[in-house]
Amino acid sequence: MTLTPQLSIQLITFSSEDSDWSVLLDQACAADDAGIDRVVVSDHVAFGENLDAYGDPSVGGTEGGRQPTGPDGHWLEPMTVLAMIAARTERVRIGTNILQAALRRPAVLAKTAATLDVLSGGRLDLGVGVGWQREEYEVAGLEFDDRGALLNETLEVLQRLWTDQTAAHDGEALSFDGIHQMPKPIQTDGVPIWVSGTVNRRSMDRLARYGQGWIPWGPDAVDVVSGIAAMRSAVSERGRDASEIAVLGNLPLVRDEGGEPDPVATMAGAGALIDAGVTDLRISLRLGDDRAEVTAQLAAFVSQMP
Repeated sequence: MTLTPQLSIQLITFSSEDSDWSVLLDQACAADDAGIDRVVVSDHVAFGENLDAYGDPSVGGTEGGRQPTGPDGHWLEPMTVLAMIAARTERVRIGTNILQAALRRPAVLAKTAATLDVLSGGRLDLGVGVGWQREEYEVAGLEFDDRGALLNETLEVLQRLWTDQTAAHDGEALSFDGIHQMPKPIQTDGVPIWVSGTVNRRSMDRLARYGQGWIPWGPDAVDVVSGIAAMRSAVSERGRDASEIAVLGNLPLVRDEGGEPDPVATMAGAGALIDAGVTDLRISLRLGDDRAEVTAQLAAFVSQMP
């Protein structure tokens, strides 16, 4: 199975202080106008004060990573943001990178995502992960140490409610039978789920069972070529066709002699990533507040797609 490579950006939905969020929506519209394939936004529900955990891989953080805003930073709720973006755009896909899905009640998240998929014309992707912060689970009344199992059950319930006319589930934390939830997502088999994680037993079990896409994390994001090879081996061992799984890969930004982003030089690196199996090329750009200028800036990268 061959997946067509796409170009994506992450919109910044957080700030160390209150911001003019209308700029965010203009940037989404610019991405839509320019031909960007997907825009994604991040997720945090709340913060504790142990922000050093962000850089601790043992709890899901990134080696050397640093939380960008401090505990009182302003972080917008992603599904709400995506609803606003969907209303302002026409063709660009919208997604989370990543949603801490286990913090939401599964039936409510299923309804929210299905509604957003219907109203956006089938444009939603749901990138999910377990997160790194114990305090977010505590404030939601959940056990941080159970986060993997909670996420698995959440994804199981989502897919059942999205696809079964009469849904039933008998799990560790949740059981139900004879449940009807409409409308279903427009997309066949429900909203595509992108699973975030390193190549380890638990995340590969999750990817093979629930994922239409993989968001590499930690060392597998740094060396995505080796990560893809390891991922494909792992999911194949679990009986899944690895070629049908989309993969995110960060495309390093190249700057010209004046320090400005160079679309031609940057996109010259796309071919090697695509050959390795990357299907979603993520470029990281600092976007301005003038919609026309941002559209032109992004269009220059789109024009260089292989």
